[in-house]
Amino acid sequence: DEEALRRHLFAVLPDYMVPSAIVVLDALPLTANGKVDRKALPAPGPQVRGGVSGTPEEAVLCGLVGELLGMERVGPEDDFFALGGHSLLAARLVARVRSVLGRVLGIRSVFEAPRLGDLAERVRQAPRATHVLTATERPSRLPLSFAQARLWFLDRLEGADAAYNIPLAARLSGRLDVAALAAALDDVVMRHESLRTLLKDDGGEPYQEVLEQAHVVLDRRICEPDAVDAMLAAEAARPFDLACDLPLRAVLLELGPDDHVLALVVHHIATDGWSMGLLLDDLAKAYRARAVGEAPDYDPLPVHYADYALWQRALLGEEADPESLIGRQINHWRTALAGAPAELMLPLDRPRPARPSRRAGRVPIDLPSTLVVAMEQLARVQGATFFMILHAAVSGLLMRLGAGDDIVIGTPVAGRGDAALDRLVGFFVNTLVLRLDLGGDPDFGALVARSREVCLDAYMNQDVPFERLVEVLDPPRVLGRQPLFQTMLVLNSGAEGSFAAPGLKTQPLSVSVPTAKFDLCFTFTEEDGAWRGELEYSAELFDRASAEGLAARLIGVLEQGVADPDQPLPKLSVLLPGEASRLTEDFAGPRRSLPEPATLPGLFEAQAARTPKAIALTDGERSLDYAGLEAAANRIAWRLIGLGAGPETVVALAFDRSIEMVTAVLGVLKAGAAYLPLDPDLPAERLDFLLSDARPQAVLTTRVLADRLTGLAEADATLIAIDDDAGLDAAPDHAPMDADRVAPLDPRHPAYLIYTSGSTGQP
Repeated sequence: DEEALRRHLFAVLPDYMVPSAIVVLDALPLTANGKVDRKALPAPGPQVRGGVSGTPEEAVLCGLVGELLGMERVGPEDDFFALGGHSLLAARLVARVRSVLGRVLGIRSVFEAPRLGDLAERVRQAPRATHVLTATERPSRLPLSFAQARLWFLDRLEGADAAYNIPLAARLSGRLDVAALAAALDDVVMRHESLRTLLKDDGGEPYQEVLEQAHVVLDRRICEPDAVDAMLAAEAARPFDLACDLPLRAVLLELGPDDHVLALVVHHIATDGWSMGLLLDDLAKAYRARAVGEAPDYDPLPVHYADYALWQRALLGEEADPESLIGRQINHWRTALAGAPAELMLPLDRPRPARPSRRAGRVPIDLPSTLVVAMEQLARVQGATFFMILHAAVSGLLMRLGAGDDIVIGTPVAGRGDAALDRLVGFFVNTLVLRLDLGGDPDFGALVARSREVCLDAYMNQDVPFERLVEVLDPPRVLGRQPLFQTMLVLNSGAEGSFAAPGLKTQPLSVSVPTAKFDLCFTFTEEDGAWRGELEYSAELFDRASAEGLAARLIGVLEQGVADPDQPLPKLSVLLPGEASRLTEDFAGPRRSLPEPATLPGLFEAQAARTPKAIALTDGERSLDYAGLEAAANRIAWRLIGLGAGPETVVALAFDRSIEMVTAVLGVLKAGAAYLPLDPDLPAERLDFLLSDARPQAVLTTRVLADRLTGLAEADATLIAIDDDAGLDAAPDHAPMDADRVAPLDPRHPAYLIYTSGSTGQP
């Protein structure tokens, strides 16, 4: 009895350790060696526990979850995430709860109460939605949405370019009805106002102009098969004039009578990733209808994009009102991002150019299926999501590569806070800023837990448009550098549309987008149960080899982290195969057997004996050979030994950069003492403190600089001006031996003493 077993496990184990799936077998499959044949085990599907819904909220909620996940039987005992839910579906569930039940449910509730019976109680207690999204009366000038306003501003600031073009291409094999395709494009544009909207401005104030009628020109071109990639890239790189051009272009490349490539390029101001799938679905439906001489039978859209733009402003309220939605959420972001670094110190190959061209490059990120399974398992154990595992790993990798322990990364969210927007093409996506604290050497599991909290807090405050957040926080601006963050992490659910039509075989094609909006953008997409990744990078900052290294290092961090979540982050290796040996062997130079540990004075004396006439020091005007330097340093050593200086004592040096400074350092080391460098330009109070605190045996300087050292009385140190000291002139110029010193030289003795500035200002 599966349910009895599950109840028993819940009684003796924490919730997160109870298996999400149980499969009953007559017997375990065995290998020839008598071991369990894991490959022969059946794959568990989502486990539905069912149960009878006891309240109206439970019944409706279970129905919504079943609709989202494509399941007929869902009950209050089921766990949303065990059924296959994830953060993207959780956001869609929250939107449907708002539309159907009229309740504003926070996405955190889905994570905190994933059992549907418990979640239904959260729904019952949630506040009622005060602003309903409906088609409404429109003003004479339609305002832009906040997201549109940001792109319009960038278009005006930096000029029209292809940075925000979204291309889509497919190879169509079979007999294509070109006239039906052209008519279908017009159908789609007439269905979605966003695709026939121009952005005008009046005295610098932008507004939307929705065209009553619009026609998309299907640009037909003859093309050789080997020229397809270049033509698609060129089309994707062609900018839009937002005030004059429809934000949708269509090109049909004719490779042969029954061989075509359809390319659509849409400006981001009219679409987003989710919308591109809807656009394809609607285009395919219209094509199928037009191919048989009919108009498409679309379900009517409850609202249009202009309705959303008006609703968004009403929903957010006034920033001056601290109790408004936008007022509360802006306060959250002010606190969350206070003191955040303006730019991550990434391991660049080249400095950021003054006038960037946004050249982009792309490399694949291969996620092995075994790694994906392990990541999903860790996510279940920690009550986290696949995205949170990726976020922790990317942040950890950047930290290990020198970006610091305060990592700021951006991520998109669907921004469709109401189910009325589910089938609408438009620019709804918002950008969240995830700031993760990696301080204190957390283990990987703890880092995932931190990511979970950061992500949930961000999801709960996702209504503030990123564009407005930038204006409010006003971070330092640099041309070509994204404000607030420069690294993006994107997770796509794979819910993309397709151009399905009778008689046509469709093959999606990748289009090389020539521009990079971020320094780094990690994108992961689910397709047919498998995950593929891609790293887009700024080719002005990174070489392709460096980007490939980043992708491989990320996989390494993920594999180590999920295999042993208790392993501290600094212990996770970011070296690629072969790099460790290169560091320890190739870069180490030839191996030589070393003599017994030597001292610096001994090594210098041996060199002076070998090359006494060779130049040892020069300052451009004067030079000193090894014999002269040896003699001068020996006289200083003898003078210091006479004062009791030797191993474990300190001698201070106050010099400008000069031959005398180097001679004094060598003389101190020959005596066996440690030297304390003093900057003559420091304030007198600072010099006095250093001398009184270190209490040196002697102070070596020059006659000119001696007057700056007023703290000698307290330090009880002898002042020696090496350019005016009778004791030095009378000292021997041969090297002292151990028998002459206070104690024999030893390589373990201190060589120098340095004072830092001190975190409190006290050295």
